[in-house]
Parts: sequence; structure tokens; C-alpha cells
Amino acid sequence: MIRSGLVSEKFLNLFLLMMTCTLLLISSPSSETEAKKFQVGGKEGWLLKPSEDYNHWASKLRFQVNDTLHFKYNKGSDSVLVVKRDDYDSCNVNNPMQRMDDGDSTFKLSNSGPHYFISGNVDNCKNGEKLIVLVMAVRHKVAPPPATDLVPREVDRSTLVPVAQAPSKANSGSVNRVGVGFGVGLVMMMYLCFGAGLV
Repeated sequence: MIRSGLVSEKFLNLFLLMMTCTLLLISSPSSETEAKKFQVGGKEGWLLKPSEDYNHWASKLRFQVNDTLHFKYNKGSDSVLVVKRDDYDSCNVNNPMQRMDDGDSTFKLSNSGPHYFISGNVDNCKNGEKLIVLVMAVRHKVAPPPATDLVPREVDRSTLVPVAQAPSKANSGSVNRVGVGFGVGLVMMMYLCFGAGLV
């Protein structure tokens, strides 16, 4: 009787854990979160000698696909060039993939991976007015199993075989084994829910 009640309680706890994981999966944000707009360089904007290095500024943030970068700078004396890695390294302003020069520019991060930006003024670029933004890869949300699969089915009690009662010392050992087995199962379930990155 004690063992049967213990197993039922363990099953109920496992069932509740599975339901909690399912709810976390359903309520967790998907890869299509709301896009953010980042002011490059904070309040200072895009300028020659910012108080914080642009790459240091970018390293503290998490950029995702569809976020936008807002560059605010002096029109006519500066610009922003989107370039390849080699042009970033050498401050080559002659081969940009995109040029922004209106003084108030927005760039949409349309794909994951690194994006390279330099000042259109070679001297400014060589003096640190350049930026690398690393956009995180898109994580696709794994669909949770249908809720009906998690609902316990009714069991025909007439088909159950009674468990023989063991002596009390042996019974306490079997209860410990059930507890250890349940603990291992619980750890596995937590790993599946949290450790595998589903949440």
C-alpha cells in the first residue's frame, strides 16, 4: 500500500513537471521576438572619438535578426559605410556594399553573422570610428507535443497485478531505489526541458 501510494505520488510529480515544461515551451519567446532599435554609440552617436570604443559598446549587447542600428552623425563631414571584413581591417572606403550619408541613418540587420561598419572618412576610420556587430543565429522554436499526449490514460484496475509486500528492511531499500530512480528521471526531464535549449 505504501509503495503504491509512493509510485502514484511520483507519477503525479513527474506529470506536473512535464506540464510545467510544456507551459514554459509554449510561453517562451520564439525566434521572432520584437525587433529592437540600437542607437550606435549611445547618446554620443557616430563620431571620431567616442567616450567608449564602438566594439566595446557592441560587445555588451545582443543583436538579433531584424534589429536596426541607428547612426547619428554630422551630415557632410561624416558617413557610414557597410563593408567586407578586409575593407574594415584596412579602412578601405572605395568599395562599400552600402553607403549612408544623410546624418541620420538606419541599418536593418537582416541576417545573422558579423556586420562591418566604418566611417566614410579614412582618417576617422583609422582613428577608431569603426564597428563590428555580431548578429546571433536564429533559433527555431521546437513545437511542444500535443497536450493530449501528456494526459494520463485511465487504467483498468482489474488488470493490475498487486505488488507483494517485502519485509520492512527490504521495503525501505526498494523505496530508496524508487526515489533514486525518480531523481534520475527528474534530472533527465530537467535536462530535456532546460539543458537542451528548448526553453
